[in-house]
Formats: sequence, structure tokens, C-alpha cells
Amino acid sequence: MIVYLHGFRSSPQSFKARLLAHRLTELGHADRWRCPALPVSPAESIALVERELRGVPADQVSLIGSSLGGYYATYLAERHGYRAVLVNPATDPGRDLSRYLGEQPLWHGGGSIVVEARHLDEFKTLAVASITRPERYYLIAATGDEVLDYRDMLKFYAGAKTTLIDGGDHGLSDFGAYCDRALAFCGIV
Repeated sequence: MIVYLHGFRSSPQSFKARLLAHRLTELGHADRWRCPALPVSPAESIALVERELRGVPADQVSLIGSSLGGYYATYLAERHGYRAVLVNPATDPGRDLSRYLGEQPLWHGGGSIVVEARHLDEFKTLAVASITRPERYYLIAATGDEVLDYRDMLKFYAGAKTTLIDGGDHGLSDFGAYCDRALAFCGIV
């Protein structure tokens, strides 16, 4: 099973989610795809994914996490032994999202979320001090990420398989060039 975890204010309608779903369908693996709509609460997001994966053996699960979804993927990979592809992952969302307290518009489909101080506190309970098995991780990071510092990603995921993109952007608008690499790491050939 491949589970895509979208970023902050994003959704299953994101460019990367739709691209991955389409590619898996092309490759005959649409039945292995999951992309839940994550709630604003980090604790509720983790609980939702854990419910979705209950009973699935760890060696049959790969996570692909983008931005905040990468932070969640790291927590879940450490807790359950999953593989994880991380696309410009957040490494300290409590710090990075503190300026977004209050109502925030969603990127897809309209609507908004309300970010509360308790959500920032929930990130602390999900903090991973360091990854324990770098071989379970594949980091895709862009030096041109305008939201998060790629150097924090390289430091945190030291030893992991890494593709460092010269330039690029936070949303990794050229993700299509890396989609098959991500899926190959997940065991889709």
C-alpha cells in the first residue's frame, strides 16, 4: 500500500497526489493507493492514517509525504517501520507554522482551516529526535525551496537515499521528473 500524506493547507487534490494516483493507475497499481484528507490537528492526522493502515504489515506500506506530510511520514515510519519518501519535508513544523495561527485558506476546493496553539503543541508529541534506519528513507529536496530550508532536511535525513535538486520550489512543481523514482523506492517498478 502506498499512502500519500499531503502538506499544510493542501489536500488529496494536490498536483503531486493526482500525479501519483494517475501514475499508479497507469502501472496497474491503483488498488494500492491511499490519500486521506488530513485534518488540521496533527494528532488526528496520525490517528486517521494509523486507522487506515491497521492490520497491514509494515513491509507492505510505503509513505510519500510532502512538506508537513513528510513530518508525519517520518513519525509513522519510526513508529511502525514503514518506508518513506519525503518531498521537501518539514523538520520543525511547530516553529515553521507558528506564524499561521488563526484562520488559513486551503489551496484546493475553497474553504479554510483554523490553526490553534494546541496544534503547534501536538507537533512536539510527534517529534523524532533522529531517524534510526536511514535506508528506510528517500529524501527529495530542492535547494530553491522558498518555504523550508533544504539544509535542515539534509542534516536531519543524513544517510538516507537523497536526490538534491538544484533550484526547484517548495511545491516541487517538476515532481513529474521524480515520480517514478519515488514509486521505485516504494517497490513499484
